[in-house]
Amino acid sequence: MLTEVLQQVINGLVMGSTYALTAVGLTMIFGMMRVVNFTHGEFYMLGGFFAFQLTASLHLNYYVSVVVAILAVMAVGFVCERVLLAPLRGKSIDTTVLVTIGLSIFLQNLALLWWGPTPKSIPLPFSNTPLQWGPVVLTWSRILAVSITFGLIVLVHLLIQKSLLGKAMRATFQEKDAALLAGVDVERIYAFTFTLGAGLAAGAGVLLGSIFLIYPSMGNIAILKAFIVVILGGMGNFIGAICGGLILGVTEGLGAGFVSSGYKDAIGFVLVILILMFRPSGLFGKARRL
Repeated sequence: MLTEVLQQVINGLVMGSTYALTAVGLTMIFGMMRVVNFTHGEFYMLGGFFAFQLTASLHLNYYVSVVVAILAVMAVGFVCERVLLAPLRGKSIDTTVLVTIGLSIFLQNLALLWWGPTPKSIPLPFSNTPLQWGPVVLTWSRILAVSITFGLIVLVHLLIQKSLLGKAMRATFQEKDAALLAGVDVERIYAFTFTLGAGLAAGAGVLLGSIFLIYPSMGNIAILKAFIVVILGGMGNFIGAICGGLILGVTEGLGAGFVSSGYKDAIGFVLVILILMFRPSGLFGKARRL
């Protein structure tokens, strides 16, 4: 019994870490720009497909492909923000929501046209056979996913807390008008935040795509989980996104192992309902800091 619980917790931490990575980018975009970004799931999907294209078609080294795929999606995110969202600055949130939904539909169908509906697997440079670590069974792809995920989260945290750019981001998050008066280029901060968020979603897509399969509609469930995590942790809260992702992942793992895998995705909705009943602002909703 204890062994099975430990196995499900480990599985949940693997999934939860990628949920957290996706949600960190989403919560930064919302907290900084007040944009509810429904395109985030498609950035996740593009990360997986770009990595597949680089490794399967161009035969690029897998680890190099991970970096290039993230950078490529960041470039896509930058163009989307500058062309579609920047002109809408100051418009109602309904307008930006409709734009991001339209962009999401466009990118998903573009992927469907280019790569087709058949699920694909990213070629890995190592054997993915199960490894027995004491009572726990893991694979190298899962170990790699957790390692890279936490590495990226730590790097983003250090960027926000220690760098001059991070100080400008926090100033913009706390009070945009005061940041403008202090000389912060808010438009540049918005563009960078959206680009960085797209890159984090792409990283999660590459890592989970290396464990499972990639397909054009894979972003649908990813954006759903990301919003659940953001609500759990508190809108616009960096630490809340990390904790919310891990909580959701572990809860889903335990639910799939001891209840039914068919109810796994429903667990997130139950958690959201409970959180909204007792903590409407989320677990860390009062801490309005990045």
